[in-house]
Formats: sequence, C-alpha cells, structure tokens
Amino acid sequence: MNKILAVDDSSTMRRIVARILRQSGISVDTILEAANGLEALEQLSANPDVQWVLSDVNMPEMDGIELVRKAREKHNKEELPIIMITTEGGDPMRDQALSSGANGYVAKPFTPEAIGEALSSYVK
Repeated sequence: MNKILAVDDSSTMRRIVARILRQSGISVDTILEAANGLEALEQLSANPDVQWVLSDVNMPEMDGIELVRKAREKHNKEELPIIMITTEGGDPMRDQALSSGANGYVAKPFTPEAIGEALSSYVK
C-alpha cells in the first residue's frame, strides 16, 4: 500500500499532484493532504505509514524547507523520502532544499514522467 502526503497551500495544486501521480503509473492507494508544513507534521504524526512526501517550498505558517528540517528530526532520508516541488527552479533553491534533507527536487510545471522519475527509487 502506497500512502503519500501532498503538501501545498493551493488545494488546486494538491489535486494536480494527485492526478499527476496517477498518470505517472505509480500505484498510490492513499493521498493525504496538508496546506502547510505545520499541517504536514500533524499528518505525519497521525499517519506513521506515510511512505513519501511531495511538498511545495513556499507556503504560509511553515515553508517546505522548514518542514524538511523538522521532519528529519524524526525520519531519516531512507525511511521517509521528501521530494520538493516548486516554481523556484534555480540552483540556489534546489541546493537549499537538498542540503536541508530533501531527497529530490522537481520544478513546476512538471510532467508525470518527471514525478515518476523523482519517485522511482522510492516506490515499493
């Protein structure tokens, strides 16, 4: 059973992520949602069987970089892969996300193939 967490302050973008995941050919049983990093941490606490996280960087309350840092206090990179999805496609943002503990980085707009490739080594 694949359970993922989609984190974005836009409900429309969370729905797009869910659709793209299905189009990528990755088997997903449950897609949980959170509108910011704080909600994401609550979802991770309530759902310890989440297998990976797809998160935006720019969000209110707690951004994606801080979410990664906080999540890494309890979950290492191997047990909880976190892929950042953002409109900020430059090297500095990607480097900051990866140095904070993210497993990967996909720039918006993204394709099912890009998401599939980012998650391919983590899909069980």
